Amino acid sequence: MILDSNKVTVPASQQEIFDFLKDANNLYQILPQDSISDFKATTDDCSFKVQGGVTISLIHDGEEGIDKIFMKSGAKSPFPFKLTIETNPEGDSTVGFIHFDGEVNMFLKMMVEKPLTNLFNYMTNKLKEHFTK
Repeated sequence: MILDSNKVTVPASQQEIFDFLKDANNLYQILPQDSISDFKATTDDCSFKVQGGVTISLIHDGEEGIDKIFMKSGAKSPFPFKLTIETNPEGDSTVGFIHFDGEVNMFLKMMVEKPLTNLFNYMTNKLKEHFTK
């Protein structure tokens, strides 16, 4: 299953956004606080529970310059997936979005497609808010 969040324009340099998102501790600031619990993080990975008690874990899996940050699911996640956070400079701002590629069967896809799309759109909007002074 492939999903892409909405593209957002963030009023910050690509390097600032890269530095912020590369540290998994900072992901807490762009997650929906009312829908997650038990957030734990190091610089390279994080895990948290979402409503319904499912634990999601993310592990930093490299980068491509400052254009892309790769993350993959950890052992606690309910299914294997990869996240790519893509950014491109645009004047004094940066345009970015989240790309999701998950190994999800058809039944699970029906259950998770909308919540995941909403989550990724929420995260990109919160990233924009974080850098809006």
